[in-house]
Amino acid sequence: MQASCANAAGCHPKPEIARPMSRGTLLLFACAAGMSVANVYYAQPLLDALAFDFSISHAAVGGVITATQIGCALALLLLVPLGDLLNRRRLMLAQVFMLAAALVAVGVARSAVVLLLAMLLTGMLGTAMTQGLISYAASAAADHERGRVVGAAQGGVFIGLLLARVLSGGISDLAGWRSVYFCSAGAMLMLAVLLWRCLPVLRAPGRRMSYQDLIASMFALLMRDRVLQIRGVLALLMFAAFNIFWSALVLPLSAPPYGFSHTAIGAFGLVGAMGALAATWAGRLADRGFEQQTSMAALLLLLAAWLPLSWMHLSLWALAVGIILLDLGGQAIHVTNQSLIFRSSPQAHSRLVAVYMMFYAVGSGAGAMATTATYAAAGWQGVCILGAGVSASALMFWAVTRRLLPVTRPAQ
Repeated sequence: MQASCANAAGCHPKPEIARPMSRGTLLLFACAAGMSVANVYYAQPLLDALAFDFSISHAAVGGVITATQIGCALALLLLVPLGDLLNRRRLMLAQVFMLAAALVAVGVARSAVVLLLAMLLTGMLGTAMTQGLISYAASAAADHERGRVVGAAQGGVFIGLLLARVLSGGISDLAGWRSVYFCSAGAMLMLAVLLWRCLPVLRAPGRRMSYQDLIASMFALLMRDRVLQIRGVLALLMFAAFNIFWSALVLPLSAPPYGFSHTAIGAFGLVGAMGALAATWAGRLADRGFEQQTSMAALLLLLAAWLPLSWMHLSLWALAVGIILLDLGGQAIHVTNQSLIFRSSPQAHSRLVAVYMMFYAVGSGAGAMATTATYAAAGWQGVCILGAGVSASALMFWAVTRRLLPVTRPAQ
């Protein structure tokens, strides 16, 4: 289904062929997706520096993150679906150059207005590239390996999310916050060369349609695709549980008796790196036809995570165990969801991932809003009860709906 990076002298794309994706091409998709999504999250540890440089109050500097997230939502609705309309390879190259320009604009910004606009563009283009690369990888994969390929690409995204905050803080400490965006812009330009030389060539989209029809068709897909509907709701509940935890974690750890710095709190995210392993094995199991068994195991892990998380006041080791369980379960269900929705409508992979990730956006926002109010009213134990309740709801929803989906057989 794709060309592979054939030799050390150069990686030249070739027409589609029905053979497994090479490790080099798979690694490129994973690294490119991770590098793209990292741009969306670089600002989180830099808010204090941004507030100082642009004379923004600490209460209002959160608008930088809000602008980035608005860009993410706009990308899902307006940019990601373009992969089903335009030549994917050329689209990726255009987006990577525009993303590099947006990153430079952040680095040179001298006013809050310019900063917010540049952050919005960074969120749009970073998200468009990340989700576009995942749908690209799914389309380039042979049927029997699609879960494995999507899992590897999603693993790259997960690692990019984890490392973004660490890299951003480290580079900023060495050379200032603007250098974070200049360095990333340079990395994007180097990535463009690799994408040009190594991305597989896919068939041109089949039936041509207008941009307006393309966007409208996303809602038609949602209305008729039962797999997308059910797996989208599971994603909404899973990402809500994720954000219930991660949005609240800073509150108890920054207060006595811990008093940890933001850097130390962010380092707890690295504990969840094992979630990248879940992305790989979940995709392989889905390829073999075990998607329902994988879903049950993942949702049970998600629910079980809240018990050790509730013991944080007794031991930080319990917190670490809970983070590992939460990330393992979350990544496994996420990759299984994507593997299933990509099995239908091969000409609509970009629109499918765009609609699916809209469920993610709703769940993330709802989880973040609910957890701060819950923490204020009931403390950390209240947060854990809320997270366990949402996780249990996801497990019950899966149990009720699992027989509504068609039985799938592993691709040969």
